[in-house]
Amino acid sequence: MDLGVLDYALDPALIAQEPLEARDASRMMVVERAMGSRTHAAVRDLGSWLHPGDVLVANDAEVMAARLHGSRPTGGAIEVLLVEPLDGENTWRCIARGAGKIPAGEVIHFGTVLRGVWGERTNDVYRSIRLECDGDVTSALEQVGELPLPPYIHRPNGPSHQDRARYQTMFARNRGAIAAPTAGLHFTPELMQSLVTRGVTAVTLTLLVGPATFLPVRTTLAEHAVPAERYSIPAATAAAITRARAGGHRVIAVGTTSARALESVAAEDGAVRAAEGRTDLVIAPGHAFRAVDALLTNFHLPRSSLLALVAAFAGIELTLAAYREAVSDGYRFYSYGDAMLIL
Repeated sequence: MDLGVLDYALDPALIAQEPLEARDASRMMVVERAMGSRTHAAVRDLGSWLHPGDVLVANDAEVMAARLHGSRPTGGAIEVLLVEPLDGENTWRCIARGAGKIPAGEVIHFGTVLRGVWGERTNDVYRSIRLECDGDVTSALEQVGELPLPPYIHRPNGPSHQDRARYQTMFARNRGAIAAPTAGLHFTPELMQSLVTRGVTAVTLTLLVGPATFLPVRTTLAEHAVPAERYSIPAATAAAITRARAGGHRVIAVGTTSARALESVAAEDGAVRAAEGRTDLVIAPGHAFRAVDALLTNFHLPRSSLLALVAAFAGIELTLAAYREAVSDGYRFYSYGDAMLIL
């Protein structure tokens, strides 16, 4: 498929730089596939489109303070993004900016409390680094690390105090993601309670968001390969989905990450089992969804794999028509932006 099909024009002024004061005050475009219709609402109105017996599945990944600013013995600056732990205590796969040809064994200092011993290259993208300190490495990492906000959120002085709270979802409990599952950013305890009161079942899974989320598509979608991301589908989540399916109810994925995790384990009949593993699934137009009946998602970058997933679910023409309407109507885009509910 020509990636140009997944392009659209966006005024940079529509890229949300700050979250709204209330998480559930974000606008929500409701796209109904069967009718090809679009309705404008707010996320706090989500319950109006959900039915008793529906299951809402959210990603409970927690964003870690994965971005580190360090200095080499030469005095040169380096920026390191931790991606995932490797075998061995406090050894991480990482992406580095300004790394050049740093030799294995070189020690890099991150502030005064944390240092890293540079390791070998693990492939064309990643290096490895072993973190050390005089105390607890996790505590030191929280002290000197930054939340890895997306580059389109401009923070010349680094993430703000507000970002530390608002770039985590209310579901966050499994640490290890390097980006937030942003559809979950809209939820509040009050909204969740209102959905449960309506008879909606809320469950979680974990997909630790990694570079797959933001890697650009440089070839075609058919050739686009992404680094595998770790996921876990708890038994309680699988059981809730099984009950919903048996009762003729819907499974609503909160975000593309939840959708990818569910589609990675779903059987041909849509059955979802408890599982742990890694997925490199790229969902593009032509994919037959088996586990997901509805999708709540933010507005995504043009020509991206995430937009391809949305187009696979809603159809290319309906997706692009919705995006054009969102642009013309002043919706807020990307991580801190507004939402789309696709039924």
